[in-house]
Amino acid sequence: MPIITFANTKGGAGKTTMALVTAGELSKRGYRVAMLDADPQQWVSRWMVKAAKLPKFSIIPNIGAENIDETIAELKKKADYILIDLPGGLTPLLAKAIGFSSHVFVPVQGCALDAAGGAQVLEIMKQLESECGIHIPHSVALTRVSSIITTRALQAVKIFLAAKNIPVLNTPLIERAAYRDMFDAGTIVNALDPEMVSNLDKAQENARVLVDEIIALVPAKAPRAKAAAPRKTASVAKKAA
Repeated sequence: MPIITFANTKGGAGKTTMALVTAGELSKRGYRVAMLDADPQQWVSRWMVKAAKLPKFSIIPNIGAENIDETIAELKKKADYILIDLPGGLTPLLAKAIGFSSHVFVPVQGCALDAAGGAQVLEIMKQLESECGIHIPHSVALTRVSSIITTRALQAVKIFLAAKNIPVLNTPLIERAAYRDMFDAGTIVNALDPEMVSNLDKAQENARVLVDEIIALVPAKAPRAKAAAPRKTASVAKKAA
């Protein structure tokens, strides 16, 4: 049962958007997904009122350093994937969540501030490995990337990451209207109305390819197929007739 954490000490890097896009695509594929809302403002829990009612996707609010251990222990029996959406800032919860993680994804926009915030998370994992012998697999995920142009700032971030030999997902999270509209609608991307959202198919395709890559890095057992209804035997069918 993999635990995936989305972390960047800088706010606004796209952590929550990436977590929700990932959760939506995983639940669409039949995985049971639990998303831990660790933001003190509880934006996910407050916004995703419709998503919280989806059968394969649950949002667990009010997660902090004092209750994350117990919450994860309970969810291990119920979820195929646990996703942790962390707030910005260097907090005790950040270190705890990283310690639980099967893989940490560090969302970074094409700007130096996001890269600096991501570097702080990477430094914590480096210290865990050098001082405690704990290796946490991790990848940077580029977010809010233009589908048309590559800015100089984004190119500079890519060069910086390559120079540091930091693994980066091949698939970025493209800037799409659907990723903004899902918050207004209070649900995940796959539940949006294609008549109301522009280029929804392109956003869903981006989500599909991104999660293909995430599953390859952090695999889980295949979701159980829904059991078929038992077939009537000849005698039962005759009696019913």
